[in-house]
Amino acid sequence: MKLALVHDYLQVYGGAERVLEAMHEIWPKAPIYTAFVNWDGLGPHAERIKTWDIRTSWVERNWFVKKFHSPLRFLTPWVWKYFDFSDYDVVISSSAWYMPRGIITNPKITTHISYLHTPPRYLYGYDTARNWNKYKVVRLYSYIVNHFLRLYDFNIAQSVNYFIANSKETQKRITKFYRHKSTVIYPPVKININTHLECVGDYYLVVSRLARAKHIDLAIEACQKLNKQLIIVGKGPDEEYLRSKVKTPSLVTFLGEIADKDLPSIYANAKALIFPAKDEEFGIVPVEAMGYGIPVVALRSGGVPETIIEGKTGVLFDELNLEIVVAAMKKLDKLNIRKEDCIKHANNFSKEIFQTKMKNFVSTKLLYT
Repeated sequence: MKLALVHDYLQVYGGAERVLEAMHEIWPKAPIYTAFVNWDGLGPHAERIKTWDIRTSWVERNWFVKKFHSPLRFLTPWVWKYFDFSDYDVVISSSAWYMPRGIITNPKITTHISYLHTPPRYLYGYDTARNWNKYKVVRLYSYIVNHFLRLYDFNIAQSVNYFIANSKETQKRITKFYRHKSTVIYPPVKININTHLECVGDYYLVVSRLARAKHIDLAIEACQKLNKQLIIVGKGPDEEYLRSKVKTPSLVTFLGEIADKDLPSIYANAKALIFPAKDEEFGIVPVEAMGYGIPVVALRSGGVPETIIEGKTGVLFDELNLEIVVAAMKKLDKLNIRKEDCIKHANNFSKEIFQTKMKNFVSTKLLYT
């Protein structure tokens, strides 16, 4: 079986890239086609990824388009037409933003499977990392460009043989925007294999890209109101704004981006994870936190409720409101949430389960065997 993997672009190492790597472990000889690579942005993961068979588009050699790929997203259709996949038996595209569903395949011999993290958020009214639409000129530009890209996005979705959604929430979006059936296979989460880590901390934790849609400012305000320690792990465009929300510096610590080897002790020593992200398609971080035995305080939004058992592995709140977040944190204090229950639940989202389901799905969907 000749198989290829396709990914939006390799700019940072996040949940989507973790899914790609888990797929690559299943099919290590499969080439990975992507729009471009930003090796600096991949941080400590770059050395490992450099050993893969990466094949980039013309964008990789055009510094201007590479740097401004977001405002120049109307070029997306020409990015994927650059590649020819007609000789492959199976092509698996992993996407959220850059629409690699637009690849050209031979429908008579190639099965195209799309693992979708979400339809592009900017096309369908969901919050994005940066709020560029507050500018009138940008809003007008986006309105025109996104109108045609929505038509294109729907069109290319019809050429996909099978959709896999990363959550029931994404499955609903695939049905709504593409009128297509899909199968849910939850993404792989790095589960703590050392369940004997001693928990001695009493701080709350945020692990996230520091972006507007994550609403981390609420976590900062809530911890300051309750006089609780908060540690924030991650980097992003909103860091300066979030630092400005800190009124009691002794309570809030920004660690930036840290190495994977340092995460276990930070997770395991936390009192709880705070996750106020809105419309999150799945939310790998809450499951990762539960894998270390810590509960989660999260917004009841998107795919997050699929991963948290209310009252047993965490607490869900219904509004992005300071008092409601504070009430949820107080509620958590009164619950007797067991570390063992969190770890047991998190194991339902392991990499091994993901890889088994992916292998079985691909083997049963081949057009030609």
